Amino acid sequence: MTFAELRDFLASTMRMSHIYQPLLIKSLIESGGISTIRQLAANFLASDESQILYYEKRLKEMPIKVLSKHGIIARDGELVSLKVRKMTLEQKAEIKKLCEQKIQEFIVSRGLSTWDYRLLDDTAVSDVLRYQVLKEAKGRCALCGITIDDKPLDIDHIIPKAKGGKTVYENLQVLCSTCNRTKRDTDDTDFRKIIAEDYKEDCIFCKKSRGGKILHENDYAFATLDGYPVSEGHTLIIPKRHFSDYFDITQKEHIAVHDIIRIRRKELLRSDSSIEGFNTGANSGEVAGQTIWHCHIHLIPRRKGDTLNPRGGVRGVIPHRMNY
Repeated sequence: MTFAELRDFLASTMRMSHIYQPLLIKSLIESGGISTIRQLAANFLASDESQILYYEKRLKEMPIKVLSKHGIIARDGELVSLKVRKMTLEQKAEIKKLCEQKIQEFIVSRGLSTWDYRLLDDTAVSDVLRYQVLKEAKGRCALCGITIDDKPLDIDHIIPKAKGGKTVYENLQVLCSTCNRTKRDTDDTDFRKIIAEDYKEDCIFCKKSRGGKILHENDYAFATLDGYPVSEGHTLIIPKRHFSDYFDITQKEHIAVHDIIRIRRKELLRSDSSIEGFNTGANSGEVAGQTIWHCHIHLIPRRKGDTLNPRGGVRGVIPHRMNY
């Protein structure tokens, strides 16, 4: 292929569903016309090691196949080369300029959605913190469970920055691009009105939600220390809306409660190395031991030796059934 043919392909023939084709050609020109797939993937996302495997897969699935069919490039195992006769510096500059132009035109036409899963949050997460969160998640999305092999994963704030969430280990989770977008979809429901309508003046938890010592909170729930702790760090996670039965919890409240449980668990583990496990659960109904008629969930840190025989765990609510 000649310089003129490549220029004509970029200017007229190429059809784009994403910016990958001109970006690949530009990367090959910058590397002297030949590069490994891993080097190309690194160019696509130079500073994000966790996504390089994803882009290797994307390169093999789309732009390499398409450009190979057009006779622009050739692949030999892990090596990809540009099938163009030697170009002058001026010709290389012109091709790079055309590639840049095509990339910019595409981004202008598509807007931020071109890279939307990366542009959802502008807070930088350090490489060390990112690695720590990804390692804990074992390469899986916290919501749908999909792995990094099938979809790019991103670091997300459990409590959003706009709601006061901080960029700290306890408040970070791993989400895939789809779940990250879905989680952030706008919702017109005024939760403050719903909570206000269900507020009970004589409920200690309703009062605490407005003036008590709160460890963490989001739109729908908050965490506070238990006034009669079973163990040090015993925490209650309480929906802000007043209702008594755990099984009346809404989906949004359920997600909010468990977001806070995860944050508090991480916080406790970081602050106290003696904690080796947890019990968590809710009492629903008088016969189940419920005494405060505002739904709440217990998070109880457990330490070795805090009871003679921990076997059975929550089965201990009926003592003679604890062992089995």
